[in-house]
Order: sequence, then structure tokens, then C-alpha cells
Amino acid sequence: MAENVDQRPVGVRSEVGRLRTVLLHRPGPELRRLTPRNNDALLFDGIPWVSRARDEHDAFAAVLRARGVEVLHLEQLLIETLAQPTAAADAIDGVLTDLRLGDQLRRQLRDQLVQLGPEELSGVLIAGLRNDELRSTGLVSSLLAAEDFLIDPLPNLLFTRDSSVWVGDRVAITSLAMPARQRETQLTELIYAFHPRFESVPRLHGWAREHLEGGDVLALAPGVLAVGVGERTTPAGAERFARTVFDHGLAEQLLVVPIDQNRATMHLDTICTMVDVDAVVMYPNVADRLSAIPVRPGEGRELIIGERAPFLEAAATAMGIDRLRVIATGLDPVTAEREQWDDGNNTLAIEPRVAVAYERNVETNARLEAAGIEVITLAGSELGSGRGGPRCMSCPILRD
Repeated sequence: MAENVDQRPVGVRSEVGRLRTVLLHRPGPELRRLTPRNNDALLFDGIPWVSRARDEHDAFAAVLRARGVEVLHLEQLLIETLAQPTAAADAIDGVLTDLRLGDQLRRQLRDQLVQLGPEELSGVLIAGLRNDELRSTGLVSSLLAAEDFLIDPLPNLLFTRDSSVWVGDRVAITSLAMPARQRETQLTELIYAFHPRFESVPRLHGWAREHLEGGDVLALAPGVLAVGVGERTTPAGAERFARTVFDHGLAEQLLVVPIDQNRATMHLDTICTMVDVDAVVMYPNVADRLSAIPVRPGEGRELIIGERAPFLEAAATAMGIDRLRVIATGLDPVTAEREQWDDGNNTLAIEPRVAVAYERNVETNARLEAAGIEVITLAGSELGSGRGGPRCMSCPILRD
């Protein structure tokens, strides 16, 4: 008898348990929308060579499949989701809230979108729609340039880690801080709400809540989470998330980790990722000054706030181990800064002591291998132009 998709297991309780199912997004036409005029606003540091980026991503997916990981592609899930009329209607309503459109253009845009099938609609939602791609008349469209977007493209959809994060057997729909990315979580929530594979999965947080991004959430150990607060995740987002996971019994302790508010350290996982049950690869320039504030559930819905302590000490205490091993602290400051910028610390563990990393971070990878970590290297010259590594590009759905 075939397995019912509604009964397939889900759940993530650690960063390093053997990876079984993961959500990726294969980059496509949305990357072709990047130009020197808009790439800064769309959060890319360069104009990627799209076909090469797709090849690099295909190699990433192939590596995971070769290790027995089920790879789900976000675009395919979205197409299957939009086959349901209610989901398609919700998706169209979502893109029409943009105040730049005006009433007449909004009506014309709706008239065109409702005629699209699931695959075409998915393509527009991801790659966007230019003014010259809509049959439109009216003041707003006449005042816009032909190449102006009525629906903005989503090139950062590639980084599936940010728009949702699994905590135990529940999925948290996050709230992305940057305007260029806010629509991503609407699409992610649509999938989790309507796709048959996930429709019975309880959802946490939500795209309209305080800002919280998946790249800032680390599952240090069962019942122990760390949440970075910096450029993307806000203090209010961390507080909301802490209260939510405590209310649902998904964590016993949460470490709030302040990080520098800049592009190089946009998320906690740009400076620290786990590669074993007791080991992290960590940006050495911040290892000694990174701190954490322990948070535990109190009476009612109050939170008990502990004393700030060095992150490595606080993490070890919360995890119930003597110490958290740190790999790569021997790099010289210049090399460390270069490789951190190229996502050297943004590794994806697919099981304990096995991690996927960009090949260009030669020194960091050598340190990992010297510490007994098997490193599976990927080319990432084009994928990395959006400032994200293997962890950023993957949303684990099931781990042992």
C-alpha cells in the first residue's frame, strides 16, 4: 500500500542528526531579473551567472540525494499548492496589497493573474512581473517605466532556511525583515497551509509577526535553542518566539545571542554552525566576545531572563556538556574575515561529523577535516553572490 503523504514523518530537534528530508529552491528566472540597477535593493552583491548558479545548485541537491536525503523543491510544491483554487486566490490577494499599484492597475493585474494556471502563476509569484508584461492602461502604468516591476522578483527564495524553521514536529513561519524578502514567507506559509503533505502540521509564528528569520535559529540540542538578534531578527521577534516555543513545550531553554548588525553577520548562522553534537565551526574574530542571555519559561507567560554570559559557556551549560568544541579559531584574522564573508562558517551538517561547505573556503575546510569532520565541498562562486552558504540554502524538514 502506498504511503499517505499526510502521514510522512516530520521534525527537527538538532542541527546534526542525520538529515532525511530537506526543502531547497532551485534558482531560476528570478535571478535573471537582477541588474546593476536593482541588485542592491534585492540584496545581492553581484549579478550571478544564472546557468552556472543552477549547475552549482543541482550539484548541491545531488550531493544530498547521494547521501540518502529526500530533496523537496519549493517551486514544485508551490505549483502543486496553487492547483487548489483557494490557495491560488490567497496568493493573488497577497501580491495585490502593494500600495504602489493603485486601484485600476490592481484590477487589471487581478484579471490577468486569475487566468493563469498553477505553473504560470507560480512563475509570476517567484520571478515577478514587469510593467511591459501586463496588458494595462491607466495613469499608474503610464507613469512607470517599461522595466519597472509591478510584482517584485524573489531572488532570495534560494535561501529556504530563512522563511521557515522546524522546531520539533512544528514549523515556524518566519517574518523577514528586509522589504525585498517579505513576500517569501507568504508563499512558504501558503505551501504549509494548503499542500497535502503539510496540511496537518501545526504552524507557529507567522509572516505578519515580529521579525524572526530562520538563519538566526540554531537547535543546539533537544530542548535547547539559540536565537541570534541583529540585522534581521529583532528583540521583539526573539521574545515572541521564546514564549511560543515554551508555550508548546518545544524547548526548555533558549539562548538569545546579540550579533553585530551588519551585512557580514546578518544571521547567527553566518558566524556559527554545528558540525557535531558538541562542536561548532565559528568565526574566530567574534568567538571570544559573543555572548548569550539564557531565557527560561516562568509562571504564566512570563519569561525568566538569566545573566548574560559568554556564548560558548552558556551554550555548554544549556546543553549539559562540559564544553562546546570550537573549530577554526586558529585562522589569522584576515583569512578568517575573508572566509567568513564567503560563508565559511555556514555549513550544513547532514549527520554528525559530516558537513557540506563551499570549496573556496580552503583554510576553514582544512581545519574542519583536521578536527575529524568529513567535508563535502561544493562550488559556490555564483550561489554565494547572495551571501548564503549550504545551511542558508536548505530547510531541514526531518532529521533523526
